[in-house]
Parts: sequence; C-alpha cells; structure tokens
Amino acid sequence: MAFSKIIGSAALVVALAAPALAQDNPTVAARQGQFKLYGHNIAVLGGMAQGRMDYDAAMAQTAADNLFHLTRHDQSRLWPEGTDSSSIMETRAKAEIWENLDDFTAKFVALQEASVALQAAAGNGLDALRPAVGAVGASCGACHEAYREES
Repeated sequence: MAFSKIIGSAALVVALAAPALAQDNPTVAARQGQFKLYGHNIAVLGGMAQGRMDYDAAMAQTAADNLFHLTRHDQSRLWPEGTDSSSIMETRAKAEIWENLDDFTAKFVALQEASVALQAAAGNGLDALRPAVGAVGASCGACHEAYREES
C-alpha cells in the first residue's frame, strides 16, 4: 500500500513539474532563438519589399547575409524527437516533422536555396529584392503550413 502511494505521489509530482521542465528545455529555447533571428532579418527585408520601410541596399544586404548564414547553422541537434507540441507546451512544432523527416528536410533545403538567391539580389535594388523575398517567404510558409501549429 505504502509503495503504491509513493509511486502515485511521484507520478503526480512529475506530471505537475513537466510544464515547468519544458519551459527550461535548452534545445527548444535554442530552436526558437534560431527562428527569432530568421524573423528579425526577414522583417527588415519584408518591410522593404512591401514598402513599409525605405529600401536601403546596405541594410538589405546585411539582413540577407545574416539569413544566409543562419540557414547554414547545423540544426540537427535542435530537432530531437519528443520536442513537438504534443509532448511539450512551449513549441508549435508538429509531431509530423519526425514522421516526415525527409519532407521536412527538403523544405529546409528550399529555404537555404532561397536564401542564396536572396543574398545575391538584396543589394541590387528593390526590383531585385521583392521576388527574392517572396521566394523566402514561400519556403517559410510551406514548412509552417505543414509542420507548425497555429498560434
């Protein structure tokens, strides 16, 4: 009897502590940090492409260079199984990522390729920037549609 109470109490403590433990998951925090850096640079480029901010060739080139280098960061350790939205609360990564890893990887490669084209176009004027930003946005959107929970 006493043993089952201890096990039951331990299970309750683990269940109550799990959300707190997930908040401190360094892998998820690093992954989210990576995406925040993507968003920071894409916001600059998108702002220029959409006319919400003046085109600045040097600033556009810097943001495109940053995005290029960010997409070259080895992300293999940022996506361990068990870090999906069904397992922990602090992520919007769908479990389908790990069920369709080849497709997920292909979508990331598409982002890498789009970032190459963006890097080549960014400093060459607004007319060159707009379609390159659109291609990056499309690659981001394709992955988000398939593998990210709605907010």
